[in-house]
Amino acid sequence: MNPASSKTRAQTSGRPEPDRRLVEAVRAGLAAAGDPERAERMQAYMKSAMPFRGVPAPALKQVCREVLPEHPVGDRASWAATVRTLWDDAAFREERYAALALTGHRAYRRWQDTGTLALYEHLAVTGAWWDYVDEIAANRVGPILAGDPAAVAPVLLDWAAGEDIWLRRVAILAQLKAKGTTDTALLRACLSPSLGQSEFFLRKAIGWALREYARTDPTWVLAYVAEQEDRLAPLSRREALKHLPSQDVNSSGGGAERRS
Repeated sequence: MNPASSKTRAQTSGRPEPDRRLVEAVRAGLAAAGDPERAERMQAYMKSAMPFRGVPAPALKQVCREVLPEHPVGDRASWAATVRTLWDDAAFREERYAALALTGHRAYRRWQDTGTLALYEHLAVTGAWWDYVDEIAANRVGPILAGDPAAVAPVLLDWAAGEDIWLRRVAILAQLKAKGTTDTALLRACLSPSLGQSEFFLRKAIGWALREYARTDPTWVLAYVAEQEDRLAPLSRREALKHLPSQDVNSSGGGAERRS
């Protein structure tokens, strides 16, 4: 495809144009850093239909550290379009990891707001696997929630009650790093629709979210586990209590709801 003609069509249609030089530089960097033997092992471990280049995590980070600053994206629409191009047109899984790195690059921190939630929704739904979704939840949606809880909380509640399991997982894990600012009423509301679900990735996420918050307020978590004993899956319960001292959950006191 001729880049000039592609750009002309994009401008004519009113669609934002991705930074093609950045996209190609990322792809070239990943190709150079790839290891075909490692690629097979990585694909098998991740149970991925999409092949890997075989780029280890340190090398992937190095490629992004070198390439992303060399090709700054000047406006929000082009930045989002570049992310979408790397993601939607990916031939190798590392290209999607690079797209996530682009979303989190410090140069574009100013665009981490509610206007980016639709992009992250798209990445979560189309990525549909834990390695993408957990990064989006904890390190993209989570900070946006912290910055504007009144606007983001209703979105998370919609995702938590929706049919897509990966958006449910995002909602459950969005406060993973919130610690003392965790809104426990929101956490409870995001957990509730998935309690009792058979889906492994939801049961695991519930336990993980509770386990992390137990580091901040173990009393609240113990009380929640006791309260939801009939609905909480054994896996979720084990994960929630993994790092807490052994004790009788049913005898624990109730923790007060905390709102950020």
